[in-house]
Amino acid sequence: MTAEGTEPPTPPEPGAGRVAGGPALPVARRRTKRRLLAVFGLLAAAFVFLLVEGLGSSLNYYDTVSQALTRKDNLGTATFRLQGYVVPGSIRPTAVGTDFDITQDHKTVFVANTGSPPQLFQPKIGVVVQGHFASTNSTNFISDQILVKHSVNYAPAPAKTTAGKKTVAAKKTAG
Repeated sequence: MTAEGTEPPTPPEPGAGRVAGGPALPVARRRTKRRLLAVFGLLAAAFVFLLVEGLGSSLNYYDTVSQALTRKDNLGTATFRLQGYVVPGSIRPTAVGTDFDITQDHKTVFVANTGSPPQLFQPKIGVVVQGHFASTNSTNFISDQILVKHSVNYAPAPAKTTAGKKTVAAKKTAG
């Protein structure tokens, strides 16, 4: 006892307030660690989601003529892309665009396209048309866009000539 009549404080027992294997973490520190892990988990999930969505939307899918005719009941009049080859002799210009037939695996679809076809559009070339079937029981395809497949070989247009001579642009020199 002390002179004032109070007992001195007793020291804490060894190991009190500790977790087996190390010092106890304060409660605030544990909460901060959990929050940080949750934030990193959400960021990782968002990154994966954006990556999957970005890659998925950058791919352009299409059905071949055979696939589209097989799945016509499921497709109905929904918009999709259809791939085939332009049938020779089937191209007919109209007041609003171009009508033609496309084929693949001995199956043919009539295409009524609005708008002008691309410059490379011609018979026997592979095309992808975007649109929909006219009705659920029709093989007529209403299209608003034609995409033309082209070869990897590019041949530039020949240079313009003047009186049998090629014209060459004069180069300016910096002075």
